[in-house]
Amino acid sequence: MYGSKKAYAIILAGGSGERFGDEIPKQFKKVAGKTVIEHTLSTFDEDQFIDEIFVVVHPSFRYLIEEILLRNSYKKVSKILNGGNTRQQSSRSGVFSIPDDDSYVLIHDAVRPFITHKIIKEIVSSLERYESIDTCVSSPDTIVKISGEEIIEIPDRKKLMLGQTPQGFRTNVIKKAYELYEQKPFETTDDCSLILKYGLGKVGIVGGDRFNIKITYPEDMYFADKIFQVRSMESDEELVQMQEKLRDKVLVVFGASRGMGKEIIDIASSLGAKTYGFSRRTNVDVSKPEDVSSALEEVFEKEGRIDYMVNTAAILRMGSLENREYTDIFQEMMTNYFGTIVVAKESIRYLRSTRGSLLFFTSSSYTRGRSLYSIYSSTKAAVVNLMQALAEEFEVHSCRVNAINPERTNTEMRKENFGIEDEKTLLSPAVVARKSLAILTSNFSGMVFDVNKSSHQDFTERIQ
Repeated sequence: MYGSKKAYAIILAGGSGERFGDEIPKQFKKVAGKTVIEHTLSTFDEDQFIDEIFVVVHPSFRYLIEEILLRNSYKKVSKILNGGNTRQQSSRSGVFSIPDDDSYVLIHDAVRPFITHKIIKEIVSSLERYESIDTCVSSPDTIVKISGEEIIEIPDRKKLMLGQTPQGFRTNVIKKAYELYEQKPFETTDDCSLILKYGLGKVGIVGGDRFNIKITYPEDMYFADKIFQVRSMESDEELVQMQEKLRDKVLVVFGASRGMGKEIIDIASSLGAKTYGFSRRTNVDVSKPEDVSSALEEVFEKEGRIDYMVNTAAILRMGSLENREYTDIFQEMMTNYFGTIVVAKESIRYLRSTRGSLLFFTSSSYTRGRSLYSIYSSTKAAVVNLMQALAEEFEVHSCRVNAINPERTNTEMRKENFGIEDEKTLLSPAVVARKSLAILTSNFSGMVFDVNKSSHQDFTERIQ
């Protein structure tokens, strides 16, 4: 609530998936472990200025919204409304369901999952001065006006912006706008245009967010996945949450004797986690189920729980397939791939009781096999495929599974295989370790997180 006025959010999820080219609309597709609309609803549900949420959905997919509500603990979603054939019909359905005319309403596209609390706050506070508010960002591109196949005008870009959602309104004003729209309809793609068309007041603007994209086409899901990765590292608040989620929690790392595994142990311990590391040096071989099982039983008997699990154990060998010995190939496959399977299989009975998280390590070579490293590359590709499948299987236990894909990192294994390199071109193991802990303590699942030196330099500076 803002002052004495309630604030409602109408989430438009009435799309049928036609432009997405799929039977299931884009708002019900998964990215970062949740459906698109779940990400959107979570932000509004957690926002301090929003009092109630109405979801407007195509009648054919109402059951999907009901399933989402059953598996989430949303406190503010109070209505599921059937939408119409157009955006205006769906917006109107939501607007006229608001019982309180002396209130505020934010209308938002379900397929914009990157809405921020900052934008919501600015919209609600600006409605004290304006009858309606649009969320806008400047355009990086020149915008042209066309007629048929010809350009007839190139407007000054400084005077043009790109509209996003949410759009905010005083409830009595937007209701009046839709009453007039029924009498004098016109072609439009948003709701603020109604206010301007019928002269119902001023339309103010608040700054949008370059990440607040609208998922419209299948390729947008790829961009959304990358945005979630970037945003997971940008907030100082995320760092505080990571520390809170690690404190007094039990973390087990396989491959912990050196390199990134050791860094994860050291940093997690400094943040208050109870850490246990195993490796071949401690007579625990991940390719042997009995070794992994005994190690986890030992931790559980001592702590009574296991919250987080990481597998960094791997072998990297060079050689053409023709010249490699089968025993050598078998050992690399058993450690890199079968060992990951073993850790996953042995971990589930512990993680499901804590709703815990599991993290695998892959390599940039998973996207394309490398000559002389065919076995290593293919095992890392298999790890990614395994992670994606297990993320769905583990979801029934509210557990999360992800993979981290660091670029060239300054570890002992790399030095042993590539010799002397300019350390300025390599990632620090500490950076990868901190990112690993951020992923472990996040709500994401089923994702491959890329870590490279340039994009995470600022993050490293903040947490050192």
